[in-house]
Amino acid sequence: MSPDREPTYEELLAQLEGITDRMAAGDIGIEEAAALYEEAGRLHALAADRLARVQERIEKLQDGG
Repeated sequence: MSPDREPTYEELLAQLEGITDRMAAGDIGIEEAAALYEEAGRLHALAADRLARVQERIEKLQDGG
C-alpha cells in the first residue's frame, strides 16, 4: 500500500483478521498481545469511519443528490 493513500475498508479488515489470527494462535507474549490489541483498536476505528463514509454516500445517492 502506498503511504500517500488511505487503506481500503477491505484492506483494514484483512489487517484485523491477521491480528486476530496471531492472537488466537496463543504463541505471543503479553506485551505483544497488548500492542496487537491496541493496533486492532486503531484499525477498527479506521474501518468504522470508512464504513460510515460509504453509508453516507449511499444515503445521499438514494436521496437523489
